[in-house]
Parts: sequence; structure tokens; C-alpha cells
Amino acid sequence: MNAIMNGWQAILARRLCALVVAVGALCGAVAPAWAELSIEITRGADNPTRIAVVPMTLGQGQLPGDISAIVSADLQRSGLFAPMDRVNMLSFPRTMGEIYYRDWRVAGMEYVVVGDVQRPAAGRVRVNFSLAQVAGERQVINGMVEGADAEVRDIAHFISDKVFEAITGIRGIFSTRIAYVTATREGNALAYRLLVADADGARERLMLKSKQPILSPRWSPDGRELVYVSFETGRPAIFRQRLSDANREQVTNFRGLNGAPAWSPDGSRLALVLSKDGNPEIYVYSFAGRTFNRLTNHFAIDTEPTWSPDGKSILFTSDRGGSPQIYRVGAGGGALERVSFNGNYNARPQLAPDGRTLVMVHRGAGGGFSIASQDLVNKDFRLLSNSALDESPTVAPNGAMVMYTTKRGGRSVLAVVSIDAGTRFLLPASASDVREPAWSPFLR
Repeated sequence: MNAIMNGWQAILARRLCALVVAVGALCGAVAPAWAELSIEITRGADNPTRIAVVPMTLGQGQLPGDISAIVSADLQRSGLFAPMDRVNMLSFPRTMGEIYYRDWRVAGMEYVVVGDVQRPAAGRVRVNFSLAQVAGERQVINGMVEGADAEVRDIAHFISDKVFEAITGIRGIFSTRIAYVTATREGNALAYRLLVADADGARERLMLKSKQPILSPRWSPDGRELVYVSFETGRPAIFRQRLSDANREQVTNFRGLNGAPAWSPDGSRLALVLSKDGNPEIYVYSFAGRTFNRLTNHFAIDTEPTWSPDGKSILFTSDRGGSPQIYRVGAGGGALERVSFNGNYNARPQLAPDGRTLVMVHRGAGGGFSIASQDLVNKDFRLLSNSALDESPTVAPNGAMVMYTTKRGGRSVLAVVSIDAGTRFLLPASASDVREPAWSPFLR
């Protein structure tokens, strides 16, 4: 394993930091506790849409959550909206018929969201909601959503998605989820946790805790399972785990590297990295036949595969040209094509759902590692972040946002930036290192 790390130089040295921890060297200070992620908006749109989300309350009795506050926070976090503080609202309409447009026009609002909350049965919540445009004094959308008391956050995220899409034309991602890994010190040892949470960091759920590193979590296309790399067996192995009941199975157990799993768009196969034949190469594993098909055969290091949305090709990182760059190969093998050319370091490829926007880790002239995007059709290249230690990008299922790991105060935190680099926010944990993010597919 040491020989492999030495040969991989910059990419695996940074990528397998957790492996170094496992054999006795610390990559940096690790905080002593873990907790839910918080939200810190660091940059928003220059002219955000002004919107009022009127408090949605139950006539008699209490709701187990503040639906309007969650919707406001969702929209504000996108960077495209400036929600009105409810203390400045002159009235609290529940339906379209109760909206007095003059009040909202004077307050400078462009849109108003109202909702009528009911209890159709014990322990259940139903919200009839509407989005109104103030200037036109018209209803833009109306809808209904219902769920159990425990699903109030899901109800709020659903409303946020509908409002966001109606105004921007882009499907909302507030109902999606994220997976990530934390590393904390417990006594004299490190503890690793694989966690799943809402896209805003709420409702954190523990999927796995281990004394050994956990790497590369990836969602199945239906959002019901994760694959990841765990060192719990004494060497890296790939596991597959259901979210509903935490049931899991080990997929690989070869000598050497077993890493970087990526689910095919139809969920029938995994692209992964194995060194069982002497050198890290890209393979495709079929769940049905339990067979491995080798796609690359080169003395260089090939790693970090990711699928094209149509499932016909796989992009991966290789230093076969002398420095880490991104290449493409057919899902069944064949000729290779180099796709990255800006700078002497491009790694960790991720494709947006449009199949043409490539997101990667890029090393610029200053030597730092940033997140960048490249249009594979017109070759337009853009830096999305400007820090020196950014890594592990994962693209939202609507293709509008990218989540990645960055450094803040010596700790790893999650950051999110829009593909146009116009908005950015952080999701730091209160006291822990957070790494290896993975954005879920759409879940509705």
C-alpha cells in the first residue's frame, strides 16, 4: 500500500489522507465532538428576489415545526432570494383571497407565499399553499401537500421546491439529501462516522461508525442505498448498504486497492478501482452476474471513475500523460479520450445531469486546489472556488450547485457553490471535521 501511495504522488496522497491516519500519521487536528451541520451564507446574488413567506400556523394546537421558517431558510440558502423578516409583515394571510397586495407592494416584495394548515387526521398535517406575484396581483402556483407530524420538514422542503421552480424555472433540490463522513477524536483514537442528512444539514442520521477510515460514499440512482469504502477489514473494501434498515453487504475483498465506487445510472453496475492485477485500474462490476470487466490497462494510476448520465461512458483520473488529467472511456472499454487540458492538474471528475458540464478539482498557477467546471462542448473553463485546499466535489441533481470540502480554521467543512459561481454557503459542523460529501438524486 505504501508503494501505491508513493506512486500516485499528489492525487492519492491527498485523496487517501484517511489511510495515512489509519497507519499512524495524523492529517491534522480533529475536533472532539460531532453534531448537525449549520448554515452560513457567504455570498448571494447581487439582486435577490424579494419574497415573503407568511407564517403557516394551525388554528388550534401546535405544529411540530415551523414550516414557513424552513421554507424561508431554504430559499435564502439558494442565494437567489431575500425573504422578508416576519416581524416586518403587516398582515398574515392564509389564502390568496386574504392577500392585500398594496401592503406587500409598499414593503417592496415581489412574491408572497401563503398556506392554510389543517389536520385531516390525528398526527397528520395538510398544507394548501399558494405563490402570488405582487406586481401582477395573480396566483402563480397553488398546491397541496400532506404528511405525518414527523414529516413537517419534508412538507416544508416540498413547498420550497415548488416555489423555487415556479420562479427560477429550475427544479428545486431542497428535498434531496447528502451523505458525508466525519472524523472525531474519542479518547486516544479516531472515530469515523458515515452520516446522511437533509440537504440543509438537518435530521442527521448515522449509517456506520468505525474505528477505521470510511471513504467515497455514493448514492444509488433510486436514493435507497449507498456504496462506500471501509477499512474495517484491515484493508480497503467496498460495501453496499440500504438506508431503510442499514442492512449491508461487502462487494469486494481483493488484495490491494478496492476503491472509488460509482453507481451506473440504471443501478445495475458499479465502476470502481482495483489493483488486484498489480496496478490500480478501472473496472465495471455487474451486480447481476457478479463479474468484473477491466476497462483500462496501463502502468499509470487510473482512479476516481464517474459515469456519464446516459451510462455509455466513464470519466476517470489518470496520470498516464505525466500529470493527473481526466480521460473518458466507453462503459464497455475501447479507446480513451483526454477531456481536460487546463493546467497540469485536474482530478476527481463529476458530470452534471446535462452530460456536458464537467466539475473537477483543479490546481491553478498559484499551486492551490480549487473547484472548477468545464463545458465539454464549447470548452468553456471556469473556477468555482478560490481557496487553496478544496476537494471532493459532488453535483446537485438539478446541475445548479456543487458541494465540496474546504478548509476553515484548520478543519474540513462542507461548502456549496452555484455552477455560475454567483452564490456560496458553508455547512460546518459545530465541532468536527466533515469530508467526502455525496449529493443524493431527486427523491420525489
